Amino acid sequence: MKELKIFGIVAIFTLVLYWGVEPFAHSQMHKHVEGHGFVYNGADDVEEAIEAGHKDKAEAKKAFWADVAKVAKMKGDVAAGEAAFATCLGCHTGAPINMGGVIPPALDHAGALYDKNYLIALIKDPAMASNVDHKYKDTMTHPMGSIKAMMADDQQIADVVAYIMAKKAGEVTTKEAFAEACGRCHAMRYAKTTQLGDTPKFKYEKDALAYKIKVIEEQDAVKAYMGKLPPDLSMIIRARSAHFMETFVENPQTQLPGTSMPRVGLTHEGYEKVKTYLEEVGDPSKPAREELGPKVLLFFLIFTFLAFLWKKSMWKGHH
Repeated sequence: MKELKIFGIVAIFTLVLYWGVEPFAHSQMHKHVEGHGFVYNGADDVEEAIEAGHKDKAEAKKAFWADVAKVAKMKGDVAAGEAAFATCLGCHTGAPINMGGVIPPALDHAGALYDKNYLIALIKDPAMASNVDHKYKDTMTHPMGSIKAMMADDQQIADVVAYIMAKKAGEVTTKEAFAEACGRCHAMRYAKTTQLGDTPKFKYEKDALAYKIKVIEEQDAVKAYMGKLPPDLSMIIRARSAHFMETFVENPQTQLPGTSMPRVGLTHEGYEKVKTYLEEVGDPSKPAREELGPKVLLFFLIFTFLAFLWKKSMWKGHH
């Protein structure tokens, strides 16, 4: 029994250190940010502006998101939206063509990945929707800023978003979710992908070098637009906590004020797809580890019981 008491004391102190000191240290290093469940209504944007002392900006954001809510209540015409959507295809082709510093994303699964309110906001004012308006004195200078003039009519916006939600949804793989939401800026070297997509296999070294130059040029363009090259995300799922990842993707400004990373507008389901892909690349052994874990614990439980019986048998009559 003496050994069990010692073990119990050690176990208690270990748990106190792990659950007390370690989380406390992280809470001091990183401020706690409340998530909003991937609901986009501008409440956090207004709160940020007020906390920063920008009363006029807070009022502007409040009015903007109130306008978005008004459009969201309008009934969109899918057929009319399909015709207007042709305007988007001038840039959103899915081809690796850099425009304004980044490659416009493909919209093949936009209805499945992005929130309806966010899509409305993105068409009305991309900088405000992405919460990077602090980068632009005039948000029309945003790479997608011209869309504000091309689709100024609220009914047309409602029609386009209705079309996207109805016809640009469907099943999306985890890799497609990452490519469309993150892959234009972030590379994944463990998955052999760059800002230009999957790295092809080359027969000749000169072709591989030529492609590498294209990647470097694309990265330079992204760096010029963002201020610095966004990090490779191969190991981000291990480097950051689940809460940090969720709140940062939902609204980067809450965790890193002033960052150039835009809010991408993922729904909770869209975020889960991206997170799953990050786990598949950055922690591929997780499923096997989780399967093995209970078996290891069961082994230790049985071993402890047998060791106790052995100890009791060996020391019988010596106490």
